[in-house]
Amino acid sequence: MNAGIIGVGRYLPEKIVTNADLEKIMDTTDEWIRTRTGIEERRIADDNTNTSDMGFAAAQKAIENAGITPEDIDLILVATVTPDQPFPSVACMLQERLGAKKAAAMDVSAACAGFMYGIVTGKQFVEAGVYKHVLVVGVEKLSRITDWKDRNTAVLFGDGAGAVIVGEVSEGRGILSFELGADGTGAKHLYQEEYIIMNGREVFKFAVRQMGESCINVLEKAGLTKEDVDFLIPHQANIRIMEASRQRLELPIEKMSKTVHKYGNTSAASIPISIVEEIEAGKIKDDDLVVMVGFGGGLTWGAIAIRWGK
Repeated sequence: MNAGIIGVGRYLPEKIVTNADLEKIMDTTDEWIRTRTGIEERRIADDNTNTSDMGFAAAQKAIENAGITPEDIDLILVATVTPDQPFPSVACMLQERLGAKKAAAMDVSAACAGFMYGIVTGKQFVEAGVYKHVLVVGVEKLSRITDWKDRNTAVLFGDGAGAVIVGEVSEGRGILSFELGADGTGAKHLYQEEYIIMNGREVFKFAVRQMGESCINVLEKAGLTKEDVDFLIPHQANIRIMEASRQRLELPIEKMSKTVHKYGNTSAASIPISIVEEIEAGKIKDDDLVVMVGFGGGLTWGAIAIRWGK
């Protein structure tokens, strides 16, 4: 049995905060932000919209896109570091709001790599024949833990949600290989106290190295080569990090997803948000080989090679 992605959905807050808006409240410039990060604007949720609200909206769309009902869901996994509260989990909140009465539910905490951890976890349950449909949501309200006085981090982050349904797909399609990893010795470079604290230089070096390595590793595990890749969806953290991954795979620029300029770094939500964007743009088609790769606090990372389609 092969497990793959059979439904997708996303939610983005309406409020757009541009670099010009940030220039008015901190010592920064549009040019500085764009040249170093590739970010031009980001979405910020209002005070009445919480993590669970965004996750619920994305999950509804993914369920509809998959052609199933909430009652068909066996497990809900929510990747987030910004839950509404310590407990109950966002996953349990979604289980109740969706009416997914038979679903087990838990949150996954692996920062920006959380969605990859969720996808791989869901794959195991489906391929073991234990569960038929797993809802995986990546959602963050990073604006709540961003220090808007710290120009080094405040320019980076945005809010949003993406969701997928993991289920059985036809022979030859689905998740072909994966890699998950962690290096707790790097925890000191990216963490949260009241707000996000980041050693940008160290995180950049780690991400450039690890993202490229993980892309190559999942291809080797699947018995494939760089030439087989049709599309790359990297975690949308920083255009220079993303470009390093693309160059490692020797892909033309049009074969890499780029949404960071519109949404900023949405952590665990960035890859599923980008999946929907690229499907709608016609850039991901059935039987394409897609590589997804992310990294985050922990330090954590994850990658998958997937043959697209049901």
